[in-house]
Amino acid sequence: MKQQTQRFLLLACLVVVLVVAAACRPVMAPPPASVATVATPSTTITDIVWQWVSVTNRPTGATTTVPNPQDYTIIFRADGTVSGQADCNTFTGTYSTDGGFFIASTPDVMAACGGDSLDIQYFELLDAIVAGGPDGAGGLALETAGGEQRMMFVNGGAAPAP
Repeated sequence: MKQQTQRFLLLACLVVVLVVAAACRPVMAPPPASVATVATPSTTITDIVWQWVSVTNRPTGATTTVPNPQDYTIIFRADGTVSGQADCNTFTGTYSTDGGFFIASTPDVMAACGGDSLDIQYFELLDAIVAGGPDGAGGLALETAGGEQRMMFVNGGAAPAP
């Protein structure tokens, strides 16, 4: 019995030594992530060229994909002004985030773009926006009342200085 107790104590001491040794081992930190590989969604919408890529009609579930997103842009400035392009037309205006999200746009010159242009739909949707902001994935989402229409935009890069 005495020999069994000694073995048990020896085994217990060995376990304690191993636990202490493991606790004293330095922990290697993972290598730092490269800035280029870490995606951080934008939390601001200003000074970015937002390109319109789609609109979804909530009641029907139908989504219209914009064939040339670079032709349908919007830039929000920190001073509350907005500018952009709607196919062959350009526009300026204002926006507000007080009590919702509102855009008032005015075409610089309203030309008939013709063909399959979405310029009229784009202007009508922008003027009906009541909510919006960053979508959490690096894009921008704008919605009409009740979420009936949801416009999606992708980041097209930094806007040129005003």
